[in-house]
Amino acid sequence: MSNIPVTVDRAGLWDAEALSDVAAATFPLACPPDATADDIESFIGDVLSGERFGEYLTDPTKTVLKAVADGAIVGYAMLHTGEPADPEVAEAVDLRPVVEISKMYVLPGHHGSGVSKALMRAALQRAHEESAAGIWLGVNQENTRAQRFYTKHGFTRVGTKTFHVGNQLHQDFVMRMVF
Repeated sequence: MSNIPVTVDRAGLWDAEALSDVAAATFPLACPPDATADDIESFIGDVLSGERFGEYLTDPTKTVLKAVADGAIVGYAMLHTGEPADPEVAEAVDLRPVVEISKMYVLPGHHGSGVSKALMRAALQRAHEESAAGIWLGVNQENTRAQRFYTKHGFTRVGTKTFHVGNQLHQDFVMRMVF
């Protein structure tokens, strides 16, 4: 798919349901093949509901960026400022202050269209505006497509962490970029 006009801007409370819909459509695509449908559905209900996005959008430590193309939200990124909560991540990501990209997803019909690149540029710009020393993220160890994307944008592996999806525990790589 060729590049399409995309606008990335900070999401507002009015975007919560649309963001939840994008999250529900995209999150399963990033899960490893052994993730069960029940666990994925549980995670979406617990973490990616419209109500939860409402909480994220009013949390002063979080910034949700939305990517809009043809008048619709086609992707989003969620940034979190502050110390990593996981002690292993805090040790691996030894930069302070640091920003986490806790979520970055694009609808499948927009993969390869420039939406992901636009979201990444906006996320990096936001981290710079926060005067961060760097930025980090977790990516499933089986999601090689996402790993290639992050590596292409300057991220390197610095550790591992676990990630709960429903009742399952998955292994993520921790990747970071130093500014």
